[in-house]
Amino acid sequence: MVVIDGLNVVSSPTTYRNADLNLLKVFEALMTEGNVTRAAQKLSLTQPTVSNALRRLRETFDDPLFIRSGTGIRPTRRAIDLWEPLAEALQTIRGTLEIDSFDARRSIATLTIAMSDYVASIVVPRLASQLSRLAPSMQLHTIPNVLVDFGPVLANNHADFAISVYADEVQRPPFLKSRALWSPGFVCVMREDHPLGRLARIPLKKFLAARHIDVSLGGKTLPTYDVFLRSRGLQRNLVATVNHYATAYDAVRSSDLIAVLPLSKGLDPPRLAGLRLVPVPLEAPPRMVELFWHQRHETSALHQWVKGVLLELFEQPGNAPA
Repeated sequence: MVVIDGLNVVSSPTTYRNADLNLLKVFEALMTEGNVTRAAQKLSLTQPTVSNALRRLRETFDDPLFIRSGTGIRPTRRAIDLWEPLAEALQTIRGTLEIDSFDARRSIATLTIAMSDYVASIVVPRLASQLSRLAPSMQLHTIPNVLVDFGPVLANNHADFAISVYADEVQRPPFLKSRALWSPGFVCVMREDHPLGRLARIPLKKFLAARHIDVSLGGKTLPTYDVFLRSRGLQRNLVATVNHYATAYDAVRSSDLIAVLPLSKGLDPPRLAGLRLVPVPLEAPPRMVELFWHQRHETSALHQWVKGVLLELFEQPGNAPA
């Protein structure tokens, strides 16, 4: 039996001797692409050739490895367990032989990032500027973020990255890798001439009684600040929820509604004209916006390059690993 970092990779010495190590490239492509056709295109092989390689991989590892899911495939538990040590091995080989160079200026890749419109308003202008300078032919595409659990979006290869906070009520899947970026605070937002805006600090009773609007992203039934208030035995007068931060800003700008919204100092775009910002009476625990990706992209030169750009732009001092 052969063991890699504690994993039983193949079932017998005979299987190991007969294994075609080039199959690992096919395994990698299937993991990163989540689709047999796209894997074949990435490897410049025919689809039947990749399907045959998948059959041999299944025989080698005595597991289905990938099962059909929608228009693509998803890895089995066995494939996920195999991926980390195999990915590290492939990365080591590439680093030694320097066979996986990435030329950003020539790349025509499409980069897809899942994020809310609030995060997008911070990320997209800066990232688009960098890409236009460093990777002018690369395309940037954003999709809405489902706050409660965006793991399936990455697992099913619908996005390369997600930039978001992670809901405390959801356990992080083992394939999810992340780096901390910045920590936004909460601030009470209202129109400039709102009656409560004349107060340097709003009394808690008046704050809770005011008419509130908040943002509830898809899959989350209660806004984050309300979850915090309930933990304190409190409840505010929440009269409206929307699924876009831009809508909440527009609503408070033209009404008596107030909102508790994130504030990222030094990063927020100039969208606060006509609005007054007042400290919230109760400060919720800080949260962290993180960059998330699937572990299968650990060996992708494209993803490593993009990750480096994003970290350079948005990783605040003190968040980088030691």
